[in-house]
Amino acid sequence: MSTHSDTSRIAVVTGASRGAGRGIAEALGAAGWRVYLTGRDAATLEVAATAVTAAGGEGIAAVVDHRDDAAVAALFDRVGADAGRLDLLVNNAAVISDRLTDPAPFWRKPLELADVLDVGLRSAYVASYHAAPLLLAGRAPLIVFTSSPGSVVYMHGPAYGAQKAGVDKMAADMAVDFADTDVTTISIWMGILLTERLVRAFDGHPAALAATAQHAETPQFTGRLIDALHRDPQLKSLSGRTLIGAEAAAGYGITDDGGRVPPSHRGMLGAPREPSTVIVR
Repeated sequence: MSTHSDTSRIAVVTGASRGAGRGIAEALGAAGWRVYLTGRDAATLEVAATAVTAAGGEGIAAVVDHRDDAAVAALFDRVGADAGRLDLLVNNAAVISDRLTDPAPFWRKPLELADVLDVGLRSAYVASYHAAPLLLAGRAPLIVFTSSPGSVVYMHGPAYGAQKAGVDKMAADMAVDFADTDVTTISIWMGILLTERLVRAFDGHPAALAATAQHAETPQFTGRLIDALHRDPQLKSLSGRTLIGAEAAAGYGITDDGGRVPPSHRGMLGAPREPSTVIVR
């Protein structure tokens, strides 16, 4: 049982040992959240959880392989036993192949690139399924899917694009099922992320990294946006929407590190698709 105050807002961030998930978790920690961080590697996960606590919240490492439905169910059983509710689920876990950005057509890349449809798409459904009862007991309960313009443009191949389009549609369709509840579902298009992996790719090229950074976002930026969304009394009116993170953050007056204002790439990459309002039961 956690000793943190019962007034803390409770979050689960999947795939949070590094990259976008870790940055989102850290930003939530800085806003005072208790955050359960999931990942497969215990060591890196513990470092990430410690960073959340150091930021001002409470980070709790939860080793979970999101291929394992039983392990996911056990995670939410643990959250329920600890807190009795859940206020936020961030579906971020995804298997990203080192060959993702190869320019070859999909049939000349390893078949493992399709794993993102398992851990990335199906895993988001499974986590939401097990989180739903706890969210129904939560405070301004919110499910966020991390996404990208890859849902509407060709980006890294068909498996990656299908995963991003899938989570955008999942947010829209789950909003229908949650319509008569307090639960809100939102998908967020993140921009170019200044993750550890991206920074390493510019080793020895500091000028190129600096130029890229002007058009990029830190992973913490999305976490600050999620915190602002959760605090918005009009949150429910956004349910089912896919938001361009940079645009939504500007609406809340959120800036990135150093006061930067990350740009929206709508003009270059397009806009989120608007789903039909027709409901077929």
